Amino acid sequence: MAGVKLLGLWYSPFSHRVEWALKIKGVEYEFIKEDLQNKSPLLLQSNPVHKKIPVLIHNGKPISESMVILEYIDETFEGPSILPKDPYDRAIARFWAKFLEDKVPPVGKTFFLKGEEQEKGKEEAFEMLKILDNELKDKKFFTGDKIGLADIAANFVGLWLGVFEEASGIVLVTREKFPNFCAWRDEYINCSQNKEYLPPRDELLAHFKARFHAAAAPK
Repeated sequence: MAGVKLLGLWYSPFSHRVEWALKIKGVEYEFIKEDLQNKSPLLLQSNPVHKKIPVLIHNGKPISESMVILEYIDETFEGPSILPKDPYDRAIARFWAKFLEDKVPPVGKTFFLKGEEQEKGKEEAFEMLKILDNELKDKKFFTGDKIGLADIAANFVGLWLGVFEEASGIVLVTREKFPNFCAWRDEYINCSQNKEYLPPRDELLAHFKARFHAAAAPK
């Protein structure tokens, strides 16, 4: 398909959601790396409301917000379905995708907080993980036996969360506390449908170690 561009960053879980969808559909695309300290005119023109990545440009038309882009890709391109065919399963997938969209960003920010603010953030993270652990009991993925919309919405907790833990030294997840979540995470990282599309963990770790080190440095 002609004219598919993605404005993003290799280490962003939000960019990765879109890359995964394009790859699973077999869509060729041009990846345009953005600099968030010096946003390109193309990004500002393509997403004037939020001025954020990712942005998909298809035949000159921009689409913003990773979860909106995922559904657009699913509806536009041939290939394996991202959303289930059954209307009920589709609704459940959207419910968990929305839950993760709301709950995950504050968890990521917790790692950069200090003192009481961080402790409060940890409690909120534990609540989210408890809910996910309960939902994933006896399940391979959120809806069915293959990765879908909700699992891709969960990509931060699937890969990035463990990287953040190792890079910062702050541990939120243990198998004792969240066994079902950990089983899902193992499957998410290692299943053939996803493994080849994930960014290299060692490169992510190096990137975020540097970020945490910079954040901790005296100002």
